[in-house]
Amino acid sequence: MNLPASSRLQFTPDLNICRVLNGMWQVSGAHGRIDAKSAIQSMFKYMDAGFTTWDLADHYGPAEDFIGEFRKQLVATRGEEALSNLQAFTKWVPRPNKMTRRLVEDNINISLKRMGVESLDLMQFHWWEYQDTNYLDALKYMSELQAEGKIKHLALTNFDTEHLKIIVDSGIKIVSNQVQFSLVDRRPLVNMAKFCEEHDIKLFAYGTLCGGLLSEKYLGKPEPRGGELATASLRKYKNMVDAWGGWSLFQELLNALKQIASKHGVSISNVAVRYILDRPAVGGAIAGARLGVSEHIEDNAKVFNLVLDAEDYDQINAVVDNSRDLYQIIGDCGDEYRR
Repeated sequence: MNLPASSRLQFTPDLNICRVLNGMWQVSGAHGRIDAKSAIQSMFKYMDAGFTTWDLADHYGPAEDFIGEFRKQLVATRGEEALSNLQAFTKWVPRPNKMTRRLVEDNINISLKRMGVESLDLMQFHWWEYQDTNYLDALKYMSELQAEGKIKHLALTNFDTEHLKIIVDSGIKIVSNQVQFSLVDRRPLVNMAKFCEEHDIKLFAYGTLCGGLLSEKYLGKPEPRGGELATASLRKYKNMVDAWGGWSLFQELLNALKQIASKHGVSISNVAVRYILDRPAVGGAIAGARLGVSEHIEDNAKVFNLVLDAEDYDQINAVVDNSRDLYQIIGDCGDEYRR
């Protein structure tokens, strides 16, 4: 499979990425058991198909270790040059506390060792508590480590616009912010997207498929409850759907997406992802990869040849404009984690 040129983004001068990133939250344990050997074999399939960019974190179970092992096997089977096609973006999510240079460096070193790299492509930093302003110290020390070559680029995860601005105003160069962004959760369009466009910061969107709810599987189906919501993602995003407008309105959205998908010969999921990728501030969308369990490589590839027209947007907006305002209910990006 050869993905079209539109699948790539020159994210930074030294990082050319796939615009659909392979999300590794699904190996964290919250989505069932993952077999390590099968997972690594599956990573080769993604890589060979053109899905070369991975999103992970220090707390996603063995995700960083999987990258380290995958790199070893790539070199062993294809040579050192094969590594140039791989991009791995991790996160550091410390407990809010006093930040020292030693603490920051020790944690960065753990990720470097686990992933088997000398420099992290992208370190996406998350901080739980804004009242604890030690996050600025953490970022200052990470900037020093970046200058020393241990980190190539600094980024954020789930920061709101106000605190992203504080960080930017402090002189720290941020290249991206990872936020929840979907047809159900359009909060980034209120403030975040505009600020990012003005400051050359890309958004990486997660939750774009609402844990799989935005798919044919749930079209025309009764509202799932309890044990039917078998993964952490489904439980999380079903709650988001409830806040957004409920199952009846969600079915209206799925019906509209199905009509558009049928017109273009693609899936509901393809339309949902394309809508988000078309937002100017968005660098990429993260699609969960249940490595060795289920793969959506061929379907995900269809996103890149899909072009939505004005009629498609009107049809989608006619439904989502009837939803509740999640910005008013929840707040800005990431506020759901700080309530």
